[in-house]
Amino acid sequence: METILKSKNSLFRSDATQKLMAFAGLIALFVVFSIASPNFFQFSNIIGILLATAVNGILALGATFVIITAGIDLSVGTVMTLSAVMTGVFITVMGLPVYVGVLGGLTTGALAGFINGSIISRMKIPPFVATLGMLYIAKGLSLVISGLKPVYFNDTPSFKEIAMGSILGKIIPGFEVPNAVLILFGAAFIAHLILNKTVLGRYTYAIGSNEEATRLSGVNVTFWKTAIYALAGSFAGLGGVMIAARLNSAQPALGAGYELDAIAAVVIGGTSLSGGEGTILGTIIGAFIISVLTNGLRILSVPQEWQIVVTGTIVILAVYADILRRRQ
Repeated sequence: METILKSKNSLFRSDATQKLMAFAGLIALFVVFSIASPNFFQFSNIIGILLATAVNGILALGATFVIITAGIDLSVGTVMTLSAVMTGVFITVMGLPVYVGVLGGLTTGALAGFINGSIISRMKIPPFVATLGMLYIAKGLSLVISGLKPVYFNDTPSFKEIAMGSILGKIIPGFEVPNAVLILFGAAFIAHLILNKTVLGRYTYAIGSNEEATRLSGVNVTFWKTAIYALAGSFAGLGGVMIAARLNSAQPALGAGYELDAIAAVVIGGTSLSGGEGTILGTIIGAFIISVLTNGLRILSVPQEWQIVVTGTIVILAVYADILRRRQ
């Protein structure tokens, strides 16, 4: 028993160290870019960073659950796009109320995630292949349903307020923080509760730690894995609603590459690709690291291609750090 407790304490310290290192890295980026450019720490630029993190952060929340199970979801970017398009169809084409369109977008994402989970858990197709297929399906459906044209919300000004309005600005004059940022933190809080306080969260960790042992203990792994992917799809649906509201349009060709940023945020935040480990706080820190890094390099006029190189290097270092941590 004493050995088990020592092992748990060691794991806790290791996980806490990982999050501390990620947070320290985020602070270091802030300090470096603030010194390098006086424009970086301006209030308007900080709001821009928060807004840029909103969509990617929401996608990363769903990806966290999947990666903790030792799975992967390559379809979150295009599922986000499909959800945005369906939201536009419900509101602008069918003339339904805004809240119905939002629910339609969330349902679209959840349905895509449910299909992913069913294919993976029931048909035993590897997550990489199943979600890659969904990536193309969602991308194609977005183009077909939209008729290859953006869907605009010009006749529904209240829709844009979902992301770009500011409830805090009305309460505290001059504190114009977009609603999208509040929704990100609200979604993160809900994801944290699900992961740490519910049966779904416990089984997420259990499946990632040892799926076969979890199955032999009497857990319906097929059901819970499907539920986990459906939850990840719901976050992708929320991301679709957010990006549509932010742009005031649903762009059917948008979405490719978002899945890579989401996965990068999760990995940088300390979630292990081997499964069984990960936190929502770490993912949010990882999402902010990517946004701060991109914003800072852009302000310093670093070419976009080199920004991508730097991000890829950080992802590799984060994975290598996880390998070293597991060896210890």
